[in-house]
Amino acid sequence: MTNPEVGILMLVVFLFTILLGFPIAFTLIALSVIFGYYAIGDAIFPLLVQRAYGVMSNDVLISIPLFLFMGYLIERANILDRLFRALQLAAKNVPGSLAVASLLTCAMFATATGIVGAVVTLMGLLALPAMLNAGYDKKLASGVVCAGGCLGILIPPSIMLILYGAMAGVSVVRLYAAALIPGLMLAGLYIVYVMVRAMMNPSLAPKLPKEETDVPLATVIKLVATSFLPLFALIASVLGAILFGLATPHEAAGIGALGALVLALAYQSLTWQGFKESVFLTARSTAMVCWLFVGSWIFASAFGLLGGHHVVEDWFEALSLTPLQFLLLTQVIIFVLGWPLEWTEIIIIFVPIFLPLLAVYDIDPLFFGVLIALNIQTSFMSPPMAMSAFYLKGVAPKGVELTDIFSGMTPFLMIVLFSMLLYYVFPSLGSFLPNLLYAR
Repeated sequence: MTNPEVGILMLVVFLFTILLGFPIAFTLIALSVIFGYYAIGDAIFPLLVQRAYGVMSNDVLISIPLFLFMGYLIERANILDRLFRALQLAAKNVPGSLAVASLLTCAMFATATGIVGAVVTLMGLLALPAMLNAGYDKKLASGVVCAGGCLGILIPPSIMLILYGAMAGVSVVRLYAAALIPGLMLAGLYIVYVMVRAMMNPSLAPKLPKEETDVPLATVIKLVATSFLPLFALIASVLGAILFGLATPHEAAGIGALGALVLALAYQSLTWQGFKESVFLTARSTAMVCWLFVGSWIFASAFGLLGGHHVVEDWFEALSLTPLQFLLLTQVIIFVLGWPLEWTEIIIIFVPIFLPLLAVYDIDPLFFGVLIALNIQTSFMSPPMAMSAFYLKGVAPKGVELTDIFSGMTPFLMIVLFSMLLYYVFPSLGSFLPNLLYAR
């Protein structure tokens, strides 16, 4: 039974319910069954089973647990502290060296894990105290950790891009190629900003005492060779295998998981307890994502059966938007949704509402996906619901207040918005690599 008003009511009830704190995946399934039963009766139950089976048989999603396992192994093996120390010494003559080393470490670790909470928390325990003890400004140090920790959303092998590719029917390989340059550009802009601030006002990021950096060159080279290069080689081999067509994303993810295990064993830093925790966290995160997929697909089906999609499409058409106005409106909606929701809910539940409209406005789904990945960075850094700020506050030393963290994140938030503008003005930043590698 088509009833658009009931479809919109379904969406409103969902938003109200999750704000009350109910589990999102099962809320989606429950509302889908209730409203779907109103629309098509008993046929909603076979549809639910069909959607669940579709998730289990989706080849694209196989890479998610493997990439998660790779990241959790690296996290539990304490490889991060080795990497941070090596980069700190290698960048000792750079203005704001500790902050630069923190951003580089965040970029590397975020690339290996893609788990924002894990990166921000670990860097909050490792890098933030080091910067504060060195006399760094609390706001700058907090902003560096929060901004750097969010890079895994954008830089491949991003879990978010895998989910978007599955939802939009876009090649994950092409998405990775499209997101690589914008991701590195954003990390580079962060580093340039920190260096400029440190040169303009050295008191914000004082140089480290000579006794801390007076390390023989041979020792620095050894540290870099034994901590940075192995992890870089692992990430480069995984990405290279995907981008150059040597392996599918899930095959490359399997290589990455095995490589992370070998790396952790080589460092002799992985305990049996750490291994069990990695397996458990991987299973829990994967189950959450898959149930979200099941819930979102059945929710979208029920929403479409009730005619809710037509209401949204008619509303956009009635606005007579240009492609630029459509992009601005959708990005503002996604930005606002980032306050109460995690990126997984945004990608799985709300982005599919916009996807059918891309053809209407002649917008490339590849371009749209990378723009969303940039935008979701802002949801982790924009008050009052900036999740990265709360992750950091939970582990920050005494004296670091939420107001300091929010204030420190603001310049980095502006950099993200500037990056989105650059990407819109110069879309070749995203299309260059896919066109170069897959022109045929």
